Amino acid sequence: MTFSEIIASIDSFLWGWPLILLLFGTHVFMTFRTGFIQKEIFRAVKMSVSKDDDSEGDVSQFGALTTALSSTIGTGNIIGVGTAIAMGGPGAVLWMWLTGVFGMATKYAETLIAVKYRVKSEDGTMIGGAMYALDRGLHRKKLGILFAILTSLAAFGIGCMVQANAVSASISQYFSVKPVITALVLAFIVGLVILGGIQSITKVSEKLVPFMALFYVIGCITILVINRSVLPETIAVIFKSAFNAKAAGAGFAGATVSASLRYGFARGLFSNESGLGSAPLVASAAKTRNPKRQALVSMSGTFWDTVVICLMTGLVLVSTILKYASSSIIGENGSFLTAKAFSMIPNIGEPVLIIGLITFAFSTILGWYYYGERCMVYLFGQKSIRLYKILWVIGVFAGSLVELNLVWNIADLLNGLMAVPNIIAVLGLHNVIRSETQKYSGEHINDPDTSEIPVLKNAEKGVLH
Repeated sequence: MTFSEIIASIDSFLWGWPLILLLFGTHVFMTFRTGFIQKEIFRAVKMSVSKDDDSEGDVSQFGALTTALSSTIGTGNIIGVGTAIAMGGPGAVLWMWLTGVFGMATKYAETLIAVKYRVKSEDGTMIGGAMYALDRGLHRKKLGILFAILTSLAAFGIGCMVQANAVSASISQYFSVKPVITALVLAFIVGLVILGGIQSITKVSEKLVPFMALFYVIGCITILVINRSVLPETIAVIFKSAFNAKAAGAGFAGATVSASLRYGFARGLFSNESGLGSAPLVASAAKTRNPKRQALVSMSGTFWDTVVICLMTGLVLVSTILKYASSSIIGENGSFLTAKAFSMIPNIGEPVLIIGLITFAFSTILGWYYYGERCMVYLFGQKSIRLYKILWVIGVFAGSLVELNLVWNIADLLNGLMAVPNIIAVLGLHNVIRSETQKYSGEHINDPDTSEIPVLKNAEKGVLH
């Protein structure tokens, strides 16, 4: 086996049952430990568009949410759902949806401890994430360093080069623009945005994320209206085939319940990133009165990403397969299924999909830049930010021009490994999470956190100085 094949095999194994058991098991445990925090989802959605301007922080709660969503609402919601269905059958949609329902609890938990244990640099900038929860909460600095290293490296692949490649390939295929031109323009725009730091990134995310999500959802609703005659059958097939593969029909003869579980869970977990520790990195910068408020806001991100958007994509794809059961689309890959579904919208279907893919990938580049930057600050201090920005722009340019199969597999592997130290933080601090949840329950949800946020004395140097 080649090195690339070895990495691909390890990656496939990791994103199989090991991460499914680790992440989904944590989702279920934290659901009960937080008293089924998902019941507060409507309060969370309302909070996401409110402001705690009287609180310490760098960006609004909505800005932090949209920046996190910019990295989670992406190709996983489009191609990833198609891949899950192609490999696991229509039942995978149900299991994917459940990762969102239960994953909200883990997203809530990891954000709560990230905000609770955040610190402040000497210039007043907020810094937080799993590394600080591990360092200050569990006193496991080495695990914090491990998380920061894995995240900063994974960011370059999965959040930078791979996404730039997706933008370049889409523009080249559908608009016949040379990749080098796309590379230059994309690198320039990304550089311009990240130059302004978190303030600039959140401003772009606040405008881009709602637009692109609404744009895509309208496309999905249009297809579901076109496929309305098979919608009842679609829902029935999804539920029945999740527990009985034969219920999927002859077109999915290769699908099994095991495959349905595996691919549904794996793609769902990858899509919403609950348990990976990425979203809390930006949530820590939010202006919020107490940790629970921002944790609820972040939880709403998983709701929109998986419970709503991934479900809609799943319904679109399965209903399209049922409507065209006699055609050649069954058994094809996720990209083909998605393209076929959107081609049903006369004239504008394909452009809607392509624009969605491009904007999703672009926003992911911005969101993951900030994740990587925060980890670099933890490791090497604020002096590393300028160099990281330069390397990020170079990564965008290079990623737009070269094939990235090996880069994708390595980054995907590192992305999965991020979950290990992050889940250790969540499980290790579960009593703190429960205590904070109860402390700010009911009428106390608006109470300010009176604990002092410590100033990081070595902000210029980082923990590896």
